Amino acid sequence: MQISAAAVKELRERSGAGMMECKNALVATSGELEAALEYLRKSGAAKAAKKAGRIAAEGAVVVAESTGFACVVEINSETDFAANDENFTQFALAVATTVLDARPADVEALLALPLAGTKESVESARQQLILKIGENISIRRFDVRLAGGGVIGTYRHGKRIGVLVTLEGGDAELAKEIAMHVAASNPMCITDAEVPAELLAKEREIRVAQAATSGKSPEIVEKMITGQLRKFVGEISLLGQPFVKDPDTTVGKLLTARKARATGFVRYEVGEGIEKKSVDFAEEVKAQARAAD
Repeated sequence: MQISAAAVKELRERSGAGMMECKNALVATSGELEAALEYLRKSGAAKAAKKAGRIAAEGAVVVAESTGFACVVEINSETDFAANDENFTQFALAVATTVLDARPADVEALLALPLAGTKESVESARQQLILKIGENISIRRFDVRLAGGGVIGTYRHGKRIGVLVTLEGGDAELAKEIAMHVAASNPMCITDAEVPAELLAKEREIRVAQAATSGKSPEIVEKMITGQLRKFVGEISLLGQPFVKDPDTTVGKLLTARKARATGFVRYEVGEGIEKKSVDFAEEVKAQARAAD
């Protein structure tokens, strides 16, 4: 049947799909716009499934706040280019709002919820975004923090790092400064007592091996190692780190001076822990050229 250019244009604007995909969908549904939209959504789900195995290690971290609550969400794409797409940005913000409003138990529960501002599920919206952008999109993780009578500080560094910090005492300004510090210094835990014993044992083992050929007495070696471990613990625990805005004082001393105590923090950085695929750009271009022949 004859499909008008206006119908194709309207379907393309509503779905974000390619022109030929829209035309084929209209042909398959006898020109019915709503049926064609549903057709594209179903085919989009199929395409999304095909892309699900592709590594998505780029993306964005989004931070959202409301009275007494804050959340941080990581949403991944395959390329940084896709993460800068307006559709991706709008989806990420809507997902963060959904998390903040509903506070789901996990990502699976989140995917089943209606996306904020829409009637469709988060999962359906994710699949539609894959159809529009042409890349695998995944919601990797999120965290929600409650002020609990204290203060929440948030900080987002570009699109790649997001931090939430909770304090007992202090004020919003201090909480934000601590969040900025966490973004910059990436502590592992709040206090030295929280450093995992296995990590300390491994660090000690490494330093003992390094000192084995030093020729120093066992007593001197032990003092050296003890000092090195003390410095190591200070470098990875929040309270022991030099405050980024004033390296002459530690975060612990700053909080004590302001009559505040850090009760928790979470720091997300895009793609951390995801093994990224190494791509030879020249070979990728050649492969695309061969495929086009």
